[in-house]
Amino acid sequence: MLNQFIDNPDDDITVTLNLEDGDLDCSVVTVFTAEGKDYIALLPQTGPDAETGSVYLYRYHVNESGEPDIEYIDSDEEYEIASDAFDEYLDSAEFDELITEDDPD
Repeated sequence: MLNQFIDNPDDDITVTLNLEDGDLDCSVVTVFTAEGKDYIALLPQTGPDAETGSVYLYRYHVNESGEPDIEYIDSDEEYEIASDAFDEYLDSAEFDELITEDDPD
C-alpha cells in the first residue's frame, strides 16, 4: 500500500499510497501516539478528499529495515481511538496557533 515517503526540504513530507484505483499523493499532517501505538494522518493532495480536507489515518511504524511503513486500521474501536487522538492534536494545534497570534513577541 505504501509506495514511498518523500522528504524534500523545500516541500512538505509526502507519501504515495498505492490504492486499488491508482496512486494517491498525500501530505503528512502529523505522526502521533494513542494508547501506545503510533499513527499517521495524511491529507490527499488531489481528488475530492483533497477538496473537502478529509484526512486519512493509518497505523504507523518503522520496519526492520528502518523504513517507515503504514497499515490499515481494521478495527472500528482502534480507528475511534486514533481519530479521537487526532482530534485532540487538532484542538491543541489550533490553541497553540491562537496563542502565537496573540503573542506580540
